[in-house]
Amino acid sequence: MNKTDNPIFSRPFLESLFFVQNKWHEHGILIHTLRVTYYILKDKKFNFFAAGLLHDIGKPFCAFKKDDEDIEFGEYSFTDHEERSYEIIKNWFFVSEYTKQIVRYHYLIRDIKKSQKEDYARYESKKKIWDTLSEKLKKDLEQFLVYDDLGKGKKRRQI
Repeated sequence: MNKTDNPIFSRPFLESLFFVQNKWHEHGILIHTLRVTYYILKDKKFNFFAAGLLHDIGKPFCAFKKDDEDIEFGEYSFTDHEERSYEIIKNWFFVSEYTKQIVRYHYLIRDIKKSQKEDYARYESKKKIWDTLSEKLKKDLEQFLVYDDLGKGKKRRQI
């Protein structure tokens, strides 16, 4: 896991929250989150509402410049942001276990596809996690990914 721990008033935290993420997102994390939630509500998929609001809550804390491309374009990487988001909410008694699982694994499908091409050890560990999930949760994660993609805006590109 990326060990970046940006303070709330740091440049990476504030810049990623309000202005810029990366080439896959048209907006900062806050607007992206609101867009995801909008599409969830529009489709009346209320079971995803809390996850829509919380799925990227950890992202600004782990925003970092991964490579020359991030530096050149003023963008950020967010390695394992979903685990950071889960760590923040895992002990919140008012958040359901279902929502916690959606938040924790919302990027897993994409991570498996990406790591299969780039990092076989990571692929193996992510695939093991996927294999432990229920079929219902897998289907719900596939559906949630649609809303997450819609929240990215026109600029988004699939990995």
